[in-house]
Amino acid sequence: MSVIKKLGQSRIGGKLFGGMVANRVNKEATTISEHFDKFLAPVIAKTELHRQHVFQIRHQVYCEELKFEPPRPDGLEIDDCDLYSSHCLIRHIPTDRYAGCVRVVCPTQPEEKLPIQKYCSHAYQDSSLRPESFPSNRICEISRLAVLAEFRRRKSDKYGGAGTGVINEITYSEEELRCFPFISIGLYLAAAGLALEKGIEHAFVMMEPRLARSMALIGIQFEQIGPAIEYHGQRAPYYINQEIFLKSLKPGFKALESGIQRSILSQLKES
Repeated sequence: MSVIKKLGQSRIGGKLFGGMVANRVNKEATTISEHFDKFLAPVIAKTELHRQHVFQIRHQVYCEELKFEPPRPDGLEIDDCDLYSSHCLIRHIPTDRYAGCVRVVCPTQPEEKLPIQKYCSHAYQDSSLRPESFPSNRICEISRLAVLAEFRRRKSDKYGGAGTGVINEITYSEEELRCFPFISIGLYLAAAGLALEKGIEHAFVMMEPRLARSMALIGIQFEQIGPAIEYHGQRAPYYINQEIFLKSLKPGFKALESGIQRSILSQLKES
């Protein structure tokens, strides 16, 4: 019987193992925070060219790779919610390429709805935390997060025959590769930074429960407000507010969030 299995079978061992995992996560978070600025940078999509990059990345991921949406002749994935959304990109500094994007949908008019309201309202009707419970100018939805396959990495990607998400380890250094699994986290933190600067208090997202569990590991404690439904795969509605986000984020990732938010604030001041 392995040492880890023995630990997991005892109460004391379980706590010890949990502590070991937590310490490892915090250590990795601190390391990522230190290296993030070296290789990756958040970029608010303030220009039409930036927005084109956002829509191109979304088309590659949502239309061509995952086939959640039909391909568009212009190679741009756009919907009505983009008219009242803020967008953010993550730029890979050494190659000056954009690795991923995310949007924060922020209604400002009564007729403007969150995607979760337009397409998934039946999933959260029994919750008191539904979007309709709050002023429309204090809510947002984090959606359309997309990371290009080139910048994703799984353990199998180190071996021949890996499919989607292969990383060319000749092109990217091992130090850079350590940051790539955190691009999605960086995008979520960038979206949070945008929402905070806009004075948004309540955020919603439709995502896979396993992604919510991953976010909880770093301290982003989303609250599930309805059952998982079929929406581009099994996804459930989640809620988080400003207070929960700021209090629950783990120390190492707080450093990462602080750096990302400083960058976002600087870019907003420039505009």
